Amino acid sequence: MEKTVLDTLKAKAKEIRKLTIEEIGNLGSGHIGGSMSIADVLTLLYYHKMKVDPSNPKWEGRDYLVVSKGHAGPVVYATLASRGFFPVDWLKTLNQGGTKLPSHCDRVLTPGIDMTAGSLGQGFSAAVGMALGLKMDSKPNRVYAIVGDGESDEGQIWEAAMFAAAKGVSNITAFTDYNKQQLDGYVKDIMDLGDLAAKWKAFGWFTQEVDGHDLEALDNAIDAAAAEKEKPSMIIMNTIKGKGCNFAEGIEKNHSMAFNMDKAKEAIAALNGE
Repeated sequence: MEKTVLDTLKAKAKEIRKLTIEEIGNLGSGHIGGSMSIADVLTLLYYHKMKVDPSNPKWEGRDYLVVSKGHAGPVVYATLASRGFFPVDWLKTLNQGGTKLPSHCDRVLTPGIDMTAGSLGQGFSAAVGMALGLKMDSKPNRVYAIVGDGESDEGQIWEAAMFAAAKGVSNITAFTDYNKQQLDGYVKDIMDLGDLAAKWKAFGWFTQEVDGHDLEALDNAIDAAAAEKEKPSMIIMNTIKGKGCNFAEGIEKNHSMAFNMDKAKEAIAALNGE
C-alpha cells in the first residue's frame, strides 16, 4: 500500500473514531468498546476495498457487509455518514425517538446497512446465506462479515462456519474482532476460545491472524482472502477494546459506558494529540 493511501486511511480512521465518540457522548451512553475496536477495518473496507455507491445504497453491484456484532452500530453509522450514505447530522439522533440509527443495526431504517443484527450469531448465518446465494447466481459481489469474540460463544457461529466450508462459500471474508473482552468480562474467564485460529482452520476456513489496528496488514490479509477460491476466509483481528478512546481503551467494563459531551470532547482532544 502506498504511503499516501495509508496516511489517508489512518486519518479517516481517526475521523471515524471522533465521530463515534461524539455520537455516543451526545446520547449519553452506548457501546463504545466494541465500536472503537473495529474502526480500522471499517475504514479500510468502505474507503479502500468494498464496491459501494453511497448515492445508491441498494446498488446490485455492491459488496455486502454484515456486522453480526450489531451493538457496534455507532461506529458503523459513523463510517457510513463519513462515506456519504447519509448526513453526519443524523449521528446526533442515535437511539432516540424517531431515529433512523437505532442501537443495533437495522437494514430497514438505515441506508447502507445490508442486514439487521441484534441476536448474536444470526447476522453471521445471514452473511453466509447471502454469499451462497450470490455464488449460486454466479455474481461477482463479495460478502464481508464481522463477528465478536464474545459472540463466538454462540453455537450458531460454528453451525454457519461448518455450513460455509461444506458448501465452498469462498466469496465471503469474515473478521473476528478478537479484543478479548465481552459484556460480562474477559472472554478467557467466561468461555475461553483457546486457539481460535486452529478452530477456524479445523472448520475448513482459510484462516489468517493479524493486528486489527494495522491497516497495511489488514489490507494484505483481505487480498489473500480474495485470492482463495475454494474456502471461505476468516481473518482474526487482534484488537484492543475501546481503541482510541482514552477513558475506555483496554479497561474492564468498557462494553457499554455512560459519558457526557464534556468527557467526549476530552477524549477527542486526546485523540487529536492535544
